[in-house]
This record gives sequence, C-alpha cells and structure tokens, in this order.
Amino acid sequence: MPDDARSTGEEPVLTPRVDRTDPVALAALAACGVVAAHEVSGRTGLLDPSIRPIQQGVRIAGSAVTALCPPGDNLAIHLAVEHCRPGDVLVVAVTEPSDGGVLGELLATSLRARGVIGAVIDAGARDVLELREMGFPVWSRRISARGTTKHRAVSVNRAVVCGGQAIQPGDVIVADDDGVMCVPALAAALVAEQAAERVAREEVLRGRLAAGELSVDLLGLRDAVDTLGLEVGDGGYEPGGI
Repeated sequence: MPDDARSTGEEPVLTPRVDRTDPVALAALAACGVVAAHEVSGRTGLLDPSIRPIQQGVRIAGSAVTALCPPGDNLAIHLAVEHCRPGDVLVVAVTEPSDGGVLGELLATSLRARGVIGAVIDAGARDVLELREMGFPVWSRRISARGTTKHRAVSVNRAVVCGGQAIQPGDVIVADDDGVMCVPALAAALVAEQAAERVAREEVLRGRLAAGELSVDLLGLRDAVDTLGLEVGDGGYEPGGI
C-alpha cells in the first residue's frame, strides 16, 4: 500500500464484479432521455446540475462502473478501465471537492477501446477539444487543465456519491443535454417501460399543441385557475376577488 494510503487511513478497494442491465432496457432509456426517466422515477435520481456535458446532442444509458478518487489523483480511473465492458458508463467520484482534470484524451482512448460509451465526472475533464473530436461523451463538474498524480489510495466498483447522488456499481446512468440521472439497477426495466409510455403520450400531446389546442385545457389546468381565484381581465389573468 502506498505511503499516502497509510497516512490518510484510506484502504484501496477493488471489486471487479458488476451486474449489468439488459441492453434492451438501456436502449429504451437512452432513446427516452433524462427528462422522461426522471419524471417517471418520481423526480428522483438527478445528479447536481453543475455536472454538465462538454458536447451537445448526445444521449446515452449504460451500467455504471465506479471509481473513487482522492483530490488531484486519478489512479482509480486507470485501475477501473480493465473492469469496463462494452456499453458501460464510467462514474468518477471524489473524496473531497477537486478541480483536477482527472480524465483527458488518453484515458478516454483507453476507455473507448473497452467499449465504454461515456464518463460522468464529479471533478474536472481536460483535452476537451480532443474529446469532442474523438466523439467520447463526458459530463463533468469542471473543465480543468490541472494535472493529477497517480499514487493515492483508491476504490473501484464500490458505492459512491457523485454529484450528490448515491450510485451503486451496475446502476444505470442516463445522460444527455439536460444532465445526468441514476436509475437503480433493479428499477431500470420498469423505468424504461414507463419512460417510453410517457414519450408516446407526449408525442400525441405535441401534435395537438401544434394544431393550436391550449395546454391549459389539455392538461386540465382550468381547475388550478379556479383554485387560485384568477379572473380574466382585459390584460389576461389577474387575481380575483377571493
């Protein structure tokens, strides 16, 4: 064990096994996206919105492989690579807030060679131009050129907290332009089914809105207007007399 690990009391832990979600459910969640999955999950599972995409127009869903890094050190990520499988999403958490650029072009090249479809990082990403050019999707809290060491105690494929959200290895990560969310592995199939149903309903609603119908009628919001005591004046709705 490195001296750093002994001095901080940290124990490196590697747990290679990850139970992965059925690819059909993953494909459905990727097609539906974060908003639909979040809504049908009772509006739970969202990571901190400060974790943002470095690219646009990408939607992914995959089983999480987790890496826990001390500030300014990315040894855990290097060790996590060999435990990744095609379709996985790397989730990087930190023991303390960090602005280090823990993942860049070279690690992304290695991850992509293992079939990893993206990374979610509660720290910094760098080589952003190259990451965009190579088409490797990353959602990160920061963009930072600050380098990292590779000799601190680590944890791979253990439960982590990333972006304020508890994530177990094998949980499903859904990520797109709207952010990132975690779907517990056991709930993934049901959430995928319900999200697809929601998207289908919204497609019908979209057509009716495009035809000129009002959302206040389609969504049954007239009752809310009455409850608020609003009255229609010359300039629109305004407080009523109750």
